[in-house]
Amino acid sequence: MTDEPREVFNVVNEHDEVIGEAFRADVHAQGLRHRAVSIFVFNSAGQLLMQLRSATKDEYPSCWTSSCSGHVDAGEDYDTAAHRELMEELGLSARLEYLAKFPAGPETANEFTVLYRTTADEIPALHPDEIERVEFVDVDEVARRVEQLPDEYTPPFRTLLEWYVRNNT
Repeated sequence: MTDEPREVFNVVNEHDEVIGEAFRADVHAQGLRHRAVSIFVFNSAGQLLMQLRSATKDEYPSCWTSSCSGHVDAGEDYDTAAHRELMEELGLSARLEYLAKFPAGPETANEFTVLYRTTADEIPALHPDEIERVEFVDVDEVARRVEQLPDEYTPPFRTLLEWYVRNNT
């Protein structure tokens, strides 16, 4: 889905409990806590699909990030949002493995973020408003690139990748 300022998100407290709803633009402008999902898509060779965000994105335009990521809409749960985002952004339907949940804070753009993993070798059908391009890269190479040029990667992705490397390699 494109960055629609009229999208409605759940606003949550420090315990990820819903305390209200607000439009996307207001949530971001006011730095309110909300929910997001991120999916690491690997190919059968173990390479991570990296996404270069479109230059028209309202946050972190033209930055590299997770294979797929997005907000949890109001009334939606994390699992439903992850499957929806995977289909919307990459045209993929796959079994997702829950990996971890990250607290909302500056490093996650005030988003409680659930990270999932899946494997897919098919060529994704990229959503043109969301993604400029993708490429499969070895995880250690991604980590090296992030270390050398951190500003080319979204802060939430850097947090998720650091955790992933520490816990899964």
